[in-house]
This record gives sequence, C-alpha cells and structure tokens, in this order.
Amino acid sequence: MPCTANPYTPPRPLRLFVALWPDEATRAALAAAAQRWCWPPQARRYAPEDWHVTLHFLGPVAPERLPELTQALALPWTPFAWTLDQARLWPHGLAVLVSPRPAPPLAALHRRLGRALRALGLPVSARPWQPHVTLARHAAAAQPGAPSAPIRWPVESFVLVHSTGQTCPRYRILHRFAAASSPAVKIGGNPIV
Repeated sequence: MPCTANPYTPPRPLRLFVALWPDEATRAALAAAAQRWCWPPQARRYAPEDWHVTLHFLGPVAPERLPELTQALALPWTPFAWTLDQARLWPHGLAVLVSPRPAPPLAALHRRLGRALRALGLPVSARPWQPHVTLARHAAAAQPGAPSAPIRWPVESFVLVHSTGQTCPRYRILHRFAAASSPAVKIGGNPIV
C-alpha cells in the first residue's frame, strides 16, 4: 500500500544513492517472485515501491552539490535489458534476487557512473559489485520456494535517490536520467511510482 507523507523538506545533508528503479511490469514480476518465498516471522520484507538495484551508494551529500551531481550523472547511454534469474540468501539474512553476472551494458553503465562520481570526489566502493534486489532483511530462515521464470528488466533510465531514514516514504527519487537522447527529468522531491 503506498504511503502518504507530509510535504517534503530535504534534510542536510542528503543520504544519496544512484539506482535502477523498476517499471510497473518489472515490479509485478518481482512481486510474483517474492510471493514464492516462505518468509519467517522475523523477516523484514521490503515494500514493492522500495525495490531497486543500487548502482552506487554515495552516503551524505550536501544539497548544494545536487546541481553538479546531476550534471555529472547526465551521461549519454543506450537502453538495454538484463535478467534476474536466481533467488538467494546472502549472509546476515538478506533475501535477494540476483543475476550472477551483470549484463555487459549494465556493468559498463556502473563503471561510467563510478568514474563520474570519482571525478566529483565522491566515494565509490572498491568492493566487487553484484546487482541485486533486496526483498527482505533478517530472513536467514527464509526458503526461496519454487524457481520462478527469469525476470527481464528493461533499463531505460536510472535515478538519483534520497534515502529518507523514515519508513514512509523510505526513498524519494530526486532525478531520473533517461537513456539515449531523452533529456534527464528533474523530479523535484516527489517520488515517481
């Protein structure tokens, strides 16, 4: 159920990340895959409107840096699709949907964004990156259930997201970056769901 929230006033600093955000068809496929799991009572399941794939976590960023950040992230790129095809339990009770190897265009987008962020002096993780969707935390006893069909995720945009630190809404999309020759779309502070 979508949450209703008070008018958005951004805090200082903003806790930001860059991510893929699913369209409605992809979100429906993710929901079908999540329904196949057997969840223990202590599992903290993520709401479908919170599902995403983190490309880069930035941490705290001063709001004054948003214009230079959005300009740096406005890279030309071509749309593509990739596939999530495995349900896994990761250490510390993370239940995820994952693709063992990212599609080459997804890996290339991740690298290009990392270079743009480093050029701004922003942190970029040196750890190996494995794109995934987190379905739940504290889910060490969860069972993935019957395998589902692979989920094809068409990637036509990525987003700059503010992690609010609240439960509703948990995330706010600040800017959407469209593929190819489509212009970037400023969202303001309003989530697009």
